[in-house]
Amino acid sequence: MVQKNGVVSFLVVLIVIVFTAEGRNLLESIVEDDNSIGTKWAVLVAGSNEWDNYRHQSDVCHAYQLLKKGGLKDENIIVFMYDDIAYNKNNPRPGVIINSPHGHDVYKGVPKDYTGKDCNADNFFAVILGNKTALTGGSGKVVENGPNDYIFIYYADHGAPGLIGMPSGDAVYADDLIKVLIKKHTFGTYSKLVFYMEACESGSMFDGLLPKGLNIYVTTASKPDEGSWATYCISLGDGFQCLGDLYSVSWLEDSDLHDRQVETLEKQYQLVRKRTLNNGTIEGSHVMQYGDLHISEDPLFRYMGSNSAKNSYYNTSTNDDSLLPSRTVNQRDVHLMHLWSKFRSAPEGSARKTEAQRQLREAISQREHVDNSVRHIGEVLFGVEKGPEVLKTVRPAGQPLVDDWDCLKSFVKIFESQCGKLTPYGRKHVRGFANLCNAGIQGEQMAAAAKQACP
Repeated sequence: MVQKNGVVSFLVVLIVIVFTAEGRNLLESIVEDDNSIGTKWAVLVAGSNEWDNYRHQSDVCHAYQLLKKGGLKDENIIVFMYDDIAYNKNNPRPGVIINSPHGHDVYKGVPKDYTGKDCNADNFFAVILGNKTALTGGSGKVVENGPNDYIFIYYADHGAPGLIGMPSGDAVYADDLIKVLIKKHTFGTYSKLVFYMEACESGSMFDGLLPKGLNIYVTTASKPDEGSWATYCISLGDGFQCLGDLYSVSWLEDSDLHDRQVETLEKQYQLVRKRTLNNGTIEGSHVMQYGDLHISEDPLFRYMGSNSAKNSYYNTSTNDDSLLPSRTVNQRDVHLMHLWSKFRSAPEGSARKTEAQRQLREAISQREHVDNSVRHIGEVLFGVEKGPEVLKTVRPAGQPLVDDWDCLKSFVKIFESQCGKLTPYGRKHVRGFANLCNAGIQGEQMAAAAKQACP
């Protein structure tokens, strides 16, 4: 009888192990040690530059520290950042970057793989594909992985419907990114790939585009039709500054806080989604999942390495409830808030006050110009009543932003050549250009309308 009970107990334990995510993670950690599952690779990208975009490089530097302390080697962590923040003239602590108001320095030791003009889309794609011959400048590091390796890609910057920015050169369009990921899969040189993306409308980079079966799992900061949010906004240097992004600090601080040997990608997704929603207020966004969702059962350490109380960026005794966001600001409004704070803090009658006022008025004027120009194009092509409706149409979930990506890219170029380069704020109108393509508008019609809008 004792022997029979022992067999039954063993079978129960075996069933728990085999048929639950936590059990499978435990079994896999027993069968495979940290090295036998292949090398961990990471590509970290801050897609912006300039002081008022402090948070993107801060997010990426924090991610580097997390991965480095988790056991990833510098040779396997590839960093893209313009590198104009740490020693910026406005930084009150030269050589130091922080990711939260009372945070430690996250800049020290970060590899400078692709900085300045080398921080561009072509090098980003070449690094993912392991194509050294396609690189222009930089450290020359690429993802030289094998079939058992795990890849983690993290991107933080401004986004727009169907594209994300880079500080140098052209933007990264969704169709080009998906082509690169598909090509990477055909090489058979990785086991699984996880992609975290922080950007406005970041869901549009994958929704209706990323095929199943690539062994790729993605989470994005927002749905295809909503912005993402900056947080930890304080007075720093010459004025208002946001130290991090809400989605980014949510996953970073969660990874610091919890045992990555135990916590799964799915568990992190749920926690980050809840925090990034910001209690359901308008100052939050919906974190989304795409790709092969079964990968979310994997423990975090597969991609980020392990952590412990002694090497965590945060003390692991910290209570989850203390990691609440401070004031949040829409990513596209941070620049304006920064300029407004500079104007308010400048002494009355000073040259600094006059210059700050000029910069603020110029930024507001640029916004009005792009809004009016796009509205005018819609009215020229579809009339005063129907124009705004066409421009603002949002396709149902599961459909890509646009059917003809070459059309979209050409319409963006036509607009910029006639009406001026799109700023991170102005890029919100890319959806309108996509809708013009979907409505069958031809290049000649778009060019003629742009000339009327911006004579």
